[in-house]
Amino acid sequence: VVDTGSPIKIPVGPECLGRIINVIGEPIDERGPIKTKKTSPIHADAPEFVDQSTVPLVLETGIKVVDLLAPYAKGGKIGLFGGAGVGKTVLIQELINNIAKAHGGYSVFCGVGERTREGNDLYHEMIQTGVIQLEGQSKAALVFGQMNEPPGARARVALTGLTIAEYFRDEEGQDVLLFIDNIFRFTQAGSEVSALLGRIPSAVGYQ
Repeated sequence: VVDTGSPIKIPVGPECLGRIINVIGEPIDERGPIKTKKTSPIHADAPEFVDQSTVPLVLETGIKVVDLLAPYAKGGKIGLFGGAGVGKTVLIQELINNIAKAHGGYSVFCGVGERTREGNDLYHEMIQTGVIQLEGQSKAALVFGQMNEPPGARARVALTGLTIAEYFRDEEGQDVLLFIDNIFRFTQAGSEVSALLGRIPSAVGYQ
């Protein structure tokens, strides 16, 4: 192990679209290295409050029941809560498909603690629907820190996905959908890291 003294840096840019990477930016889709000219650290400051939009806009998802009964605000955060097998990931797939085809926008999907089978199914589903094109212009990037990864990787993989999304937002001025599936396993990874570091659980949680 060599200490470089620098934070984790990952490849960012259009070259990441259609590819699957892990927490440290290595491609795991067996399609060779990502030939990008730019890298970014996964730890960065949040945008200033004055730089954020104050105009409320509705994100049209193309799913009638969502747009009518529970419209999503652009630039906001939405939590999809539900038990196992009720269709949270299916809804995410539908959103990615609709946004890619109707609005031409980019999506970043971040699988935190995903089963390998789930990640594989999602990738092939995106290829079938044309969101990911092996030879053409893809509309989504995938970042996975799967169930078999150490807790440190699972706890940081969301930042890797966020860094790719922030590049498209800040450098290319694109509207980007960032999906993190799922937050329970993200917090679970955080509690595992805390336990390994010997921290005592407190009233405000492990992290």
